[in-house]
Order: sequence, then structure tokens, then C-alpha cells
Amino acid sequence: MNLLDILQPECVKAPLVATGKRGCIDELVDLMAATGKVAEVQTLKDAIWTREQTRTTGIGHGLAIPHGKCAGVGGIIMAIGKPAEPIDFGAIDGKPVRLIIMLASSPDRNSDHIQALARVSRIMMLADFRERIYQAATGQELFALLKEQESR
Repeated sequence: MNLLDILQPECVKAPLVATGKRGCIDELVDLMAATGKVAEVQTLKDAIWTREQTRTTGIGHGLAIPHGKCAGVGGIIMAIGKPAEPIDFGAIDGKPVRLIIMLASSPDRNSDHIQALARVSRIMMLADFRERIYQAATGQELFALLKEQESR
């Protein structure tokens, strides 16, 4: 799976306005909703927040991958946000989060959802890429770095 197939440039934002976990989740869902691919915005926010309460999506190395499924989502979509300052996301390594990559899909897209999560995890395990993306100051820079990585 190529992440550029599910990510639109307008769904990448740096810096995020929100300074807390819930606010960042809501802000990223709002970016997705602005594309017209989320029919039930509050339902998606609730689904992702409920999933986050079950177990943190702060996977370590400064990354969180909140995700959820909702009938009001057309297919599978992605948003990326970089907090202005690292935030506490309850990450498994105890370190603050520097980048949030959100995935949302309709319930019938389970295979695509899992493939997207796996692809995000794989590219973010590349230490040099991860550090370059953490240095990006704008959404345009973040998108360009991801585009460069996905074209390899």
C-alpha cells in the first residue's frame, strides 16, 4: 500500500493548534472531514477516542497512530499532524509524541486498515526518515518528505 493513495495534502498540518491528546485527535478528524470523506464527524471522533481509551496508540519513538472505524467514512483516509510542542500521549515508552498519524476507515475496510497501519509502522521505524520528518516545520514539508519516501 502506498500511503499517498489515502492521504491528501490538506490533511497534513504542522503545527497543530491543539496542545492535548483529545484536542489533537479532534483537530485531525476535522481535517479529514474537510475533504468531504467523513459523513459523521462526531461519531468518528468518538470512535477514535474510545479506541484510544482502550489502549494508547502512542507506540514510542515520538509517534502516535490513533485510528478508528466508522460507517460514516468513505473508504480509508489518513491525516498527519505535528504538535507545536511534543505532547503526552501516554506512549508505551513514556516519551512525548512529536508526530500523530491518524487512520480512519469504514468497518468493511479491515484489510486496508491493517495494511495502512503496517505501512506507517514500517516507514516510521526508519530512524533517518523519522528524524527528518520530526524536523519538518510545515504540513507541506511533511507531505513532501512522505512523498519522497513513498516514491522509493
